[in-house]
Amino acid sequence: MQYENPIIRGFNPDPSICRVGEDYYLVTSSFEYFPGIPIYHSKDLVNWTQIGNCLQRSEEFPLSHVKDSGGIWAPTIRYHEGIFYVTATLEQYGNFIVSTDNPAGIWSAPVWVSVGGIDPSLLFDEGKVYYCTNHREHPEKEEITLEEINVETGELLTQPKAIWSGIGGGFLEAPHVYHIGEWYYIMAAEGGTNFNHMVTIDRSKCIWGPYEDCPFNPILTNAHDTSKEVQCAGHGDLFEDHHGNWWMVHLGIRLCRRTMTNLGRETFLTPIVWENDWPVVQNNKKAVLLCDGPLWEKQRVHKEWRADFTKSELESEIMFLRTPVKENYQIQNGQLEIKPSLVKLSDCANPSFVARRPLDFDCEMDIQFDFTPQQDGDEAGVVVLLSSEFHVEMFIRKENGENYLILQKNAEDMVQIAYKEKAGDVSSSHLHMKIKADKEKYTFYFGKDEASLQEIGTGSTRFLCCELAGKCFTGTVWGIYTVCQQETGAELCVRSWSMR
Repeated sequence: MQYENPIIRGFNPDPSICRVGEDYYLVTSSFEYFPGIPIYHSKDLVNWTQIGNCLQRSEEFPLSHVKDSGGIWAPTIRYHEGIFYVTATLEQYGNFIVSTDNPAGIWSAPVWVSVGGIDPSLLFDEGKVYYCTNHREHPEKEEITLEEINVETGELLTQPKAIWSGIGGGFLEAPHVYHIGEWYYIMAAEGGTNFNHMVTIDRSKCIWGPYEDCPFNPILTNAHDTSKEVQCAGHGDLFEDHHGNWWMVHLGIRLCRRTMTNLGRETFLTPIVWENDWPVVQNNKKAVLLCDGPLWEKQRVHKEWRADFTKSELESEIMFLRTPVKENYQIQNGQLEIKPSLVKLSDCANPSFVARRPLDFDCEMDIQFDFTPQQDGDEAGVVVLLSSEFHVEMFIRKENGENYLILQKNAEDMVQIAYKEKAGDVSSSHLHMKIKADKEKYTFYFGKDEASLQEIGTGSTRFLCCELAGKCFTGTVWGIYTVCQQETGAELCVRSWSMR
């Protein structure tokens, strides 16, 4: 059956997957955003719903001062005897494990594992639990190291042992160890998470090695794909579905213009067959957008999302930057109330800001809200944000006693006011802001109601592309924010928020 990649669109890199019966659970990296590590569920591999986040208590994961693209990296999810385990890296703090018996519910406090390296993974095998990262026992070369651990306490039961150094592609990371049939397989990413990204694999009859090279490494890469439909494919996780078919989930990017993406790295699904006990990626070792695979349900198009402010908690898709200041957010009277913060979007800190991932390149967001600035510097509006240095926002701000509608573009040290006009009295009506996007540009609209919406200006997607920002591991998110220059009684009240 034919399906389209990516299976989870927008900023969703470093996927890992596990199966429990006929249910599939998938996690991706969240970096500086909170709650951390989104978790998705599917019954058919191509239709996914976010059911929660694995890291839900901000006091357990200090994100307040992590830099752009810092924070939580590269989770792995595994299931064993009724319990789900997720392990990941918190930059500058180390590797940890959280667990639960209900992936849509509450996850445990982190158990810290005293092993270096990043991109940790777990293997439950014959009564033992193994843990691996790209920690180096020998600093002069890249290595994957393995140790036996107590998964409940994080205690090491054996010393780390180097078991593999990859094929020499550089930037060896994202290791997973599998026991399939009579073989142990070590699979990893190499080449760096950019245009030379790849998945490589070796095997051994003993988990500690020695491992023999796959004769056709790398087993997945788009490095030499001249179609340019998909690039940067890598960082994969193997699994068998409940019909006995094999697959790999992995990251990849789609290009919005030239060789750049504003959505960031997304989650792809690629079928696998076995030849001589080696996994072989279909489609000539490449990730493709339109794919054939042994599916059992048709893929549906996810066309719309709407926030529900009648609940006591925000939907799992809604994200904050770093550690949210909880007292600045409140849901009541069917709306989300946000207090302005002294922290700006350009600060590597925790502004008053809520966002979610866009649904695709072609996407639009509608937000209706109330906001009455009380003093100079009071500001609120919508934003497309890639990082603290790269974002475009449309907002209402009070300056010299007057309210202004402003469209501002920020690209590193270049700040452009693309539109500025007096907005008059904004206290007597609900404000309506809309963003529309395609691969080339964002278009911003403003009005006092749906009927009065007018185009205010545009912004090129080029200046919100990961490649332009440099070493950017996330992707754009869209949201609403409010900021002030001094303590204020102003408040942003979000009445409705939708994407389609």
